[in-house]
Amino acid sequence: MKPFANIQNQYADLKKMNSKEKLNFWKEFLIDNSLYILLFIAILYTYFQNHRFLSTSSVINMISLSAANLPIACGIAGTIVLTGTDLSAGRIVGLTACMSAASLQAVTYATKMFPNLPVVPIPLVILMVIVVGGIIGFLNGFCISRFKLHPFIVTLATQLVVYGSLLMFVMVNGNNGQPLSGLDDSYKKFISGSILKIKGVPIPNYVWYGIIVVAIMWFIWNKTTFGKNMFAVGSNAEAANVSGVNVARTTILVHTLAGCMYGITGFIEAARIGSNTANTGLNYELDAIAACVIGGVSFVGGTGKIRGIVMGVILLRIIFVALNFLSVNANMQYIIKGLIILVACAIDMRKYLVRK
Repeated sequence: MKPFANIQNQYADLKKMNSKEKLNFWKEFLIDNSLYILLFIAILYTYFQNHRFLSTSSVINMISLSAANLPIACGIAGTIVLTGTDLSAGRIVGLTACMSAASLQAVTYATKMFPNLPVVPIPLVILMVIVVGGIIGFLNGFCISRFKLHPFIVTLATQLVVYGSLLMFVMVNGNNGQPLSGLDDSYKKFISGSILKIKGVPIPNYVWYGIIVVAIMWFIWNKTTFGKNMFAVGSNAEAANVSGVNVARTTILVHTLAGCMYGITGFIEAARIGSNTANTGLNYELDAIAACVIGGVSFVGGTGKIRGIVMGVILLRIIFVALNFLSVNANMQYIIKGLIILVACAIDMRKYLVRK
């Protein structure tokens, strides 16, 4: 009900304005929401070019792709709230995905990476990837908070270290960098199986896992002392420190939580993709950062909502699927993705300057 109350308040304020103030209001509204407007126009254009774009199977596909990216977006959003970022996210996803795949290959698979290893219980693998991601995130947060290093530099270094570790991992035991596939059926069903269909189109199980992650993150952000401390540190670290907030511990915990989210993403991606290589997770952090900024998580710190992150992930995924429906060249899609990030950041900074 709160969003509707805000709209009613804005409408009441608008009625009190004179013609010049109304003109400025609509000008600011169009600029602040230009990205959403352009995305809406792109959706309409794609639909008129290809009606299959909004078919049941296409919509469920977009929802599924969005759900798979929600954990990494929720994780990286916390680092952005702290006025930082995390360039290592995609490589952590790749490492945990390959670890998951190696642990859950079918025992009958001819080129099984660890031939004598039975199929590891799924809960144990989930715990493993969360711990691995959490440890890497902890190291990021520790270096940032204790050594006062910039998050860009720390996570760039971590990205290289993790990628090197991933390259060595896929070479062990004579695997020689071959794709990790042949996953056990129980793993594939756990992630990509379905308990619900809409018009005959199955909804993958990982959609529900994405929803669970969002619910947990919403609770952490909005109902815990840690969440309040995170926003306090992001808004003004010095003021938060004076108020009794342990800035170093909060920074470490935010990055540790982010690493856990990357581990969950890797676990989901391993089964969703089905064939994992050292390139799994490549540039995932860029999509996550773009989704967060589109969803209102500000790089100036202390601003962001979980529902905005979800909306940003969905809108970004819609535009990428639309580009495929329009047969836009894959190389051109990188250019468009970069422009979306640039425009979103420019709009975000403009909002900040207007508030100042």
